[in-house]
Amino acid sequence: MFRYLKQIWNSKTIRNKILFTVGIIILYRVLSQISVPGADLDAIRSVINNNELLGAFSMLTGGSAKNFSILLMGLSPYINASIIMQLMTVIIPKIEELQKEGESGRRKINSYTRWLTFPLAFLQSYGMIILLNSQSQVPIIQNLGDPLTIITTMLTITAGTVLLVWLGEQISEKGISNGISILIFASIISQIPQMIGQGLFLAQTDESKLIPFVVIVLITVILTAIIVLVNEGQRRIPITYAGRGIRAKSEQSHLPIRINQAGMIPIIFAVSLVSFPQILAQFLQRAESAWLRVGAEKMALLFQPNSIFYLVVYFLLVIGFSYFYVSITFNPEQVAENIQKRGGYIPGIRPGRHTAEYIGKVSNRINLFGGAFLAFIAVSPILIQSFFRSLSVGTVPLLVSGAGMIIIVGVVLELIRQINAQLIMHDYNKFY
Repeated sequence: MFRYLKQIWNSKTIRNKILFTVGIIILYRVLSQISVPGADLDAIRSVINNNELLGAFSMLTGGSAKNFSILLMGLSPYINASIIMQLMTVIIPKIEELQKEGESGRRKINSYTRWLTFPLAFLQSYGMIILLNSQSQVPIIQNLGDPLTIITTMLTITAGTVLLVWLGEQISEKGISNGISILIFASIISQIPQMIGQGLFLAQTDESKLIPFVVIVLITVILTAIIVLVNEGQRRIPITYAGRGIRAKSEQSHLPIRINQAGMIPIIFAVSLVSFPQILAQFLQRAESAWLRVGAEKMALLFQPNSIFYLVVYFLLVIGFSYFYVSITFNPEQVAENIQKRGGYIPGIRPGRHTAEYIGKVSNRINLFGGAFLAFIAVSPILIQSFFRSLSVGTVPLLVSGAGMIIIVGVVLELIRQINAQLIMHDYNKFY
């Protein structure tokens, strides 16, 4: 391990990239502590601490929500814009053609994504400001009815998101690995020491909290190891490429299909959809109509994060969105066509339509397992907390959510690949 770290440090290029990335992360953490002018921090922290849904959002944004930071929305508008652009590649043929143009096409799509991020961030900032303000007994921002006040606050938060996207792109260009992923990773990691400290404090003041804390730490480590194994797991479909010439031998290769083909995108979709009834109920609970208030109370009770109905809906939505996302990003017909163009075939399967059907069938079977695994990881923290409550042994805060663990594992594995590739290039350049 020490030798590996020394090898990384001795490479000037890698060292500079890592130091640049660390510098951007430090700047990001400083910016996340800068609050929107005029915000009542005590009021916002009271709201976050009393609302599990908003608390989870605050964790994913690195605590920006608790500080009512200029980075309040984090990178969620950019992620939503990226998902929308991926969906547009299926709906709009022109964008699909851009995706096939290679690097130049991807740059244009990234440019469209950045432009789309601004209006999304502006609209989302309004919804978040109104939601947080409605949950507080004391107004978080005074005079929200004044158009100048609300627009200024929205522009400040939107500018924070745009700045954060720019910082992420700087990491991608001058640092190491994908900058957006690194910043999301930093947001989640920054909250873990606080969760550990809070858990140790609770265990120190109340011995009944010690067992849940130790168990949660162990389960987090075990789940992380399982996520690594599943994330790296793949089904390799053998492919034979016919050799050229009379005596040429055929070449053997394989088509890898990952178990987790969709990454964390299905969880983002599912969380957004399953959280919407709770957010809507919170708005309607202060409605003037009595039947709206009653309906809002029933809706809030039905979609409580620890209810069985919530867990079942959440679980099924993750599996459903996993199939939906893979159906958009993975095209068996195109894969089969590319294999045939290169003179390849799957042993025992006819080229063309039969190959596409076979690849699609394999992908669907693997996706069932991958989607179910994602769904299990997503609901497991809630199940663990509910289990502790049922045993009356007390509960402690979770170190990281299921989605957070998937993000951490994915980013760390990609970072290791990037560093190893850079090390190989560094050693290769020594000969020139």
